[in-house]
Amino acid sequence: MPEFSPQALDSLRAPLETGEVMVARANHHVRYPAQVQLVAAQNPCRCGIGGAGRGHCGKAPRCQMAYQSRVSGPLIDRIDLCVDVPPVTAADLALPCPAEGTAEVAMRVARAREVQAARAAEPGGPAAFLNARAEGTWLEKIAALDAPAQALLSRAAEAGRLSARGWTRTLRLARTIADLEGQPQVRRLHVAEALIYRRTAPAVGGWSEPVAASLGG
Repeated sequence: MPEFSPQALDSLRAPLETGEVMVARANHHVRYPAQVQLVAAQNPCRCGIGGAGRGHCGKAPRCQMAYQSRVSGPLIDRIDLCVDVPPVTAADLALPCPAEGTAEVAMRVARAREVQAARAAEPGGPAAFLNARAEGTWLEKIAALDAPAQALLSRAAEAGRLSARGWTRTLRLARTIADLEGQPQVRRLHVAEALIYRRTAPAVGGWSEPVAASLGG
């Protein structure tokens, strides 16, 4: 992501928020549908090796902060999942394959989407059934938190980790995590996992490679 200009990156903010692109020319304004799933990656710094470990960047952490700050906070706030991916070690290569493969994950995702579609088909359900598009009273209804989950989310907001947009996106993500686990109730564990994926500032330590996805579906 930081290889693009900050102006180009920030032009993604409105489409990610509204699902539309507006083209303005002279006296004409035209809107086009743009509901996408954004997947992006970035190295910790321009040289790609970060500020810790063998062969680390000698300019860390200054170069990391300058490089990662090219992606603005408002854009990061519109990204649902931020995951730090550490480098693969020899020990990692020797590990057996995960018990759950791609096919099994795809089945869980398909079941979760079926649950969301069935939920939206109830009286009062919205036209867009995916959790990623839920908002207002509908989101409050489907993501009704138990007391511990509500307390955790409130503490995160009070600590300054969540904007109003981040609160909504955390609710959507927690509801999706619960659906993937086949749980009807959004619990504290689901909110805690959703909060892990929220990023409020660029990471400047370690050999991590942040990978981000904005859930459009």
